[in-house]
Formats: sequence, structure tokens, C-alpha cells
Amino acid sequence: MLVANTIERLIGSDGSPYEKRVDAKGRVTSDKCIANEVPFEELPEGWCWTKLSNVASIQLGKMLDKQKNQGDLAPYLGNANVQWGRFDLANVKTMPMGETDRAKYALSDGDLIVCEGGVPGRCAIWTSNETMHYQKALHRIRCSKRLLLNTYCELYICFIVQSHIWDSCFTGTTIKHLPAQTLSSWLLPLPPLAEQRRIVERVNELIPLVEEYGRVENAREALDAALPGRLRKSVLQLAVQGGLVPQDPADEPASTLLERIRGQRRKLVAEKKMKAPKGGESIIFAGSDGRRYEKRVDAKGRESVPVCIEDEIPFEIPESWEWRRLGSLVLNRGQKRPEARFAYIDISSIDNVNQKLGQETVINAADAPSRARKLVAKNDVLYATVRPYLHNACIVDKDFNIKPIASTGFAVLSCLDGFLPSFLLYFLVSPSFDSYANANENAKGVAYPAINDNRLYRALVPVPPASEQKRIVSRVTEVFALTN
Repeated sequence: MLVANTIERLIGSDGSPYEKRVDAKGRVTSDKCIANEVPFEELPEGWCWTKLSNVASIQLGKMLDKQKNQGDLAPYLGNANVQWGRFDLANVKTMPMGETDRAKYALSDGDLIVCEGGVPGRCAIWTSNETMHYQKALHRIRCSKRLLLNTYCELYICFIVQSHIWDSCFTGTTIKHLPAQTLSSWLLPLPPLAEQRRIVERVNELIPLVEEYGRVENAREALDAALPGRLRKSVLQLAVQGGLVPQDPADEPASTLLERIRGQRRKLVAEKKMKAPKGGESIIFAGSDGRRYEKRVDAKGRESVPVCIEDEIPFEIPESWEWRRLGSLVLNRGQKRPEARFAYIDISSIDNVNQKLGQETVINAADAPSRARKLVAKNDVLYATVRPYLHNACIVDKDFNIKPIASTGFAVLSCLDGFLPSFLLYFLVSPSFDSYANANENAKGVAYPAINDNRLYRALVPVPPASEQKRIVSRVTEVFALTN
């Protein structure tokens, strides 16, 4: 075949590729099997293997040397200007060049430019008659027009680099390089010229389809990655609205549970373990018109005038449930400077993906940061109220060997008897509470926005019967285990 005879690379009688070297007088100086050098052996009839230097001239660009370079300023391409299949000319630099260098390093329409470093092998075809040169970080390949199409050569180099077939031939440890000698010796599967054209045309037809498939596949992967999170949010919203588990008519209604919680709060106030709420205890009830109202009852049993709060109710709940302000369901343990060695729960300690408490830090009282103030105990719910951790939440689910202290970046919520910390946690990380907490009137601060404590404790919380809270928590835990 013409191609095989021209480049002196043949298939032997054993079917393996061989390289024959011929001197100036036509004498064969070597005949070596190169089966272990080619990336694949099987080639169609009429094709053969050849080194790139046999069918193209390869030249590195001009060295950047401020002291030696002389002449007029000339534009040149650097590594960053060459992208896959295109050139980024937004930031073309210049360097001094004499006439000889201008001629030697000038680009011509059709030159294939290949990166020597950075992403070695990244390449594009220069298709312009505008004056442009190139520096030493780039190789210029000029293909023999009667043997090799620049577009076919570009395809093959892209294949070699992006399939990582010859990664071992790159030099360097931190930054990889493609030396000129290595590039020159790369083996190229060479079809007849007409077939090269057909290959390039077919690839150009298929590339848009491949890219479209890639976009669809990326979208699918993004959807798959987001699905567990979306599913969790949907499950949580169903849970706090009473749609995740069925209601049981035999359950003690939430109103009875809340009456016990009010009695517990009165006892804690009497024992001076908590302060009486300003204006009295909040009680929310349904009026005869079907709308929700709120009244306040003080320590002497005196009631305020009921106020309609229907516009604050975010969604409907089952008949056996009740609405309550968060502040009437939890105890605030207060703040105190640490006086002895303590376990510090910092604002960044929460694994928010799993709503788990991470590792606390043991600190001497003398070294306590100014934020180490909030008293905390096992089974308390921590809710981060400052950015960038806003809305991160967890339950303190461990026993401490020494006294724990939480950062003031948390709201420490100690649930009163019958109100499950797990249910409160799921409500705090549900989409409906996110919407409440993200509302502009609830976020204070500019540099470090925070949820105002008064606003936080005024948040409306749906309260199911105690038995249903347990069923909801159990079901959410099951579903979350599946999403993991």
C-alpha cells in the first residue's frame, strides 16, 4: 500500500506491527516488533502505524526571556489561550521578537497547537490569517498535507489524552509536561487520506449528539444527587402536617398533653427554675367561627382578650393536634460563664446532613471564648441562629464527662415532658420552618444575620398527641435510613 511503503511501518507475517528503519541508501538497518508500544493492534486494511514525526513537523514555541528577547512587540499564545478545540483570545500577551523569530514562530492557518504543560495534550487548530506567534509552553504541529489531516490528528491527540492511554509518558510531578521528543514519537493509526476525511465528518456529526447526551446525563446525576434531600424535605413536611402516619382515635388528644405541660411550667416557675412568661401563658384555640385565636393567662388565672391569629397559621393540621408557640413548649436553661473545665459545643459542631452533634472541644475556663455561655444538657435540641450555620440543628444525644457549654450561636431548647425532642428537631429542619426562619422580618444583622430569639420563640409549632409523635419519629427514621 502507498501509505505503508511511504512511512516504513508494516504488519509482519505474524500479524504484529513492525517498525523498519531505512538509511539514506535504502538499506534496512533495523526491523523491530512494536506490538507493546501501540495502544491497540487491530487496524483495518489499508491503515498502518506511524510516529507522528513521520507525517508532521513539530516545533516548540519561543522561550520567554526578558533579557535576551529583542525586537518589536509581537502577540503570542500561551498555555492558557489554548482550550479543547478552541482558543481563548481575551488575554493575548506580547513579547519582543526579531524578524527571524517572527518568521520561525508565526502561526499559519491550519496549524495544530498542543499544550506542552498545564493540561499536556490539550489542543486546537488555528484557523486565522491574523498575525500570531506562540511561546515555549506550546507545540506547533504542521501536518503533511498528502498524508495527514490536521483535524484527524487533533481527534487522535484528544483521544490519547482524554482516555489517559499514555499518561505515563508525561514528565513532571506537580505539573505535567509533554516533551517534544515524546510527542514526536507518539504512534498514530494512519488511514488513507480520504478515509480520514470521512472519519472527521462522522465524528463531527456525532459530537453534538454526544454532548446532548452528556447534558442529559449530567442533569440525571444532579437529580439523583438532589433526590434524597428533596425526599427528606417532603417527608418532613408530611410529618409536621399530620400526613405521614394515620391518626388513631384512641390517642390522648394533644390538648390534654398541653394542659400537663402548662402545669409543669407553672411548677418550674414556682421553683424559680424558669421565669414566668411576660403577659402570661399563650393558649391557642379554635373559635366558634372556625378560626384560630390566641389568649394569654397569667399566674392568677386572668385571661387577656383573644386575638385572631388565623393569618399566622401556615397549614392545616389534624383535629387531634394543636398549635402552640415554641416558647410554651420548651425550657430555656439560661447562660453562665464557665467556672471550671468544660466541654464546648461550638456553632460549627453540627453535622447538618444527618442532624447529628459532632465532636465537642474540652477547654479550660480561663481560655473560654466569649460565646461559650449557654447551659445545655442531654436531649436538648440545638438550633443554630447565626450565619453561616443558620438552621443547622441537632439533638444533644450523648453523656458528658464534664459540664457541657454551648455557643451563644445556638438556641438551646429543652423540651418539656411529653413533647419529643426528635419531633421538635424534625419540625425545625422542615421546609415550613425554614420559610418562617428565612423571612426578612425574622433575620437581624447585616454582616452576620441571625434569628432574633423573640421571633424564634414566637414560632407556631404543630403539636400532635404524644403517641402520634412517637409514630411520626419512628416513621421518619425509617424513611431517612432508606434515603441514606
